[in-house]
Amino acid sequence: MTNIYIWGISLLCIAGVIIRPFKWPEAVWAVAGAIALLLFRLITPQDGLNGVARGLDVYLFLTGMMLLAETAREERLFDWLAAHATQLARGSATRLFLLIYLVGIFVTTFLSNDATAVVLTPAVAAAMRAARVEKPLPYLLICAFIANAASFVLPISNPANLVIYGAQMPPLLQWVPRYCLPSLVAVGVTFFVLRRTQRTALRQPLLTLSMGGKWAALGIGVTAVLLLLVSAFGLQLGLPTAIAGVLTAAIVLVRGRRSPRAVLSGVSWSVLPLVAGLFVIVEALGKTGLTGLLSGLLQRGAAHSVARTAWGSGVGIALLSNVMNNLPSGLIAGSALQTAHVPELVKSAVLIGVDLGPNLSVTGSLATILWLVALRREGQTIGAWAFLRLGVLVMVPALLAALAALWI
Repeated sequence: MTNIYIWGISLLCIAGVIIRPFKWPEAVWAVAGAIALLLFRLITPQDGLNGVARGLDVYLFLTGMMLLAETAREERLFDWLAAHATQLARGSATRLFLLIYLVGIFVTTFLSNDATAVVLTPAVAAAMRAARVEKPLPYLLICAFIANAASFVLPISNPANLVIYGAQMPPLLQWVPRYCLPSLVAVGVTFFVLRRTQRTALRQPLLTLSMGGKWAALGIGVTAVLLLLVSAFGLQLGLPTAIAGVLTAAIVLVRGRRSPRAVLSGVSWSVLPLVAGLFVIVEALGKTGLTGLLSGLLQRGAAHSVARTAWGSGVGIALLSNVMNNLPSGLIAGSALQTAHVPELVKSAVLIGVDLGPNLSVTGSLATILWLVALRREGQTIGAWAFLRLGVLVMVPALLAALAALWI
């Protein structure tokens, strides 16, 4: 009976995170679920603390990345990038599409997919207004799809990568050879299909970067190099990211003699309790034997056929991520992988499914949900069904091609 209650509360909580009843923030539902598990004594306080503690590296990583992204946004770095891409396009809609796609790859790779959704989307919208583009939606769709397609170029490109591997994160010199070709394939196929589906809308006939913006850009560049070095030695990414974010924000604010209020108030701090609450819920689900069950299935499957297990787990977790969002599904899959002894090929397939699979629906990832919110603020809308129809065309071939590239 205890397991039934745990599952019931967990599923209600995840549904709340995705649907957001009463328009309450996602964090409210995650934290409420964690508190309910404690109040009904379905888990002990020690279990709750263990769940929260497991996410320490993720919290530090998110804090650093959010500070970097918000500092860059305040200094209008992303507006400058989008506007510069518009200027370089020289009136060509197809060239503009490619340039903004490249900007999206850069931001996702070095600042994570959430930054692409939150800060690049409004910057692209502003650039489209400045360029008087009649149909801006194709360019805004780039921000949603590239946020997931490029999210496994580097370990720092998606917080879900830290969740999947935990303390067993592969060093950079192992990560790059393993994910280089699948990333190129995912990014390339996504671009080709997205560009192809938007070809009709694309048939239609600057800002000066401040000194603060230059310092923000420099901070992002230094952070990228630092994290690549840290990753090369197989160390955890959270603390270096947090330190780099704090230092970059501090340098920009001190040089500009500005109050830190604007940057601190612009950071989505609610993401931290959201992730912490989900860690607690996954800890509770582990008490039901879910982690052991999944670990056993993966081990038995891999012993019988590594290829079939890799394909099945990659496609399966991709679809599951659209049902329950890739953050909780990634946490569950990560817990199972960290206890199971399976070939690296299976782990890689699961990570690609968690990262790329959410391109199917608007509820697939936190980044896509954040993109949808940013889109509405810009006066643009896209229905869940319209996104799903486009997502089938974009995600399915990209996922299958990326998984196939693992074998090469």
